[in-house]
Amino acid sequence: MDDINTLRRILSQNRVIAVVGLSADWFRPSYFAAKYMQEHGYRVIPVNPKYAEILGEKCYASLKDIPVKVDIVDCFRKTADIMPIAEDAIAIGAKVLWQQLGVKNEAAAAKARAAGLEAVMDRCVKIEHGRLFGGLNWVGVNTRVISAKRPRWLAY
Repeated sequence: MDDINTLRRILSQNRVIAVVGLSADWFRPSYFAAKYMQEHGYRVIPVNPKYAEILGEKCYASLKDIPVKVDIVDCFRKTADIMPIAEDAIAIGAKVLWQQLGVKNEAAAAKARAAGLEAVMDRCVKIEHGRLFGGLNWVGVNTRVISAKRPRWLAY
């Protein structure tokens, strides 16, 4: 899933993200990424049995406990822990299994794809959103996205 257009479509069409392994500690990458996505209009649903609430949202012990439709299952877990999460993502009817930076479970991704989900590995939703929707290039980061067209989703 390194295709820019595919990543852009996934992030523009899917607005509810269940973050598995979200930490309530502000200094953790999962918290930072979830807060960023929340501030950019996404609904973030925390999945972590250790907490009752994170970022003002009720925290759930597992994906199967979430009472609303989930679009993206964002995995902040070790590669070895991804297969059961992928199975739960399939069971709840999610559209995308997203494995964060450093997480590459090929078998779980293949199982998700076979069930009709899209699968992204070794990518951060926050970084990809900033790269593709006009945040990182404003501070001088080379996003490798070149276009003479003004993005339609930006307000200016």
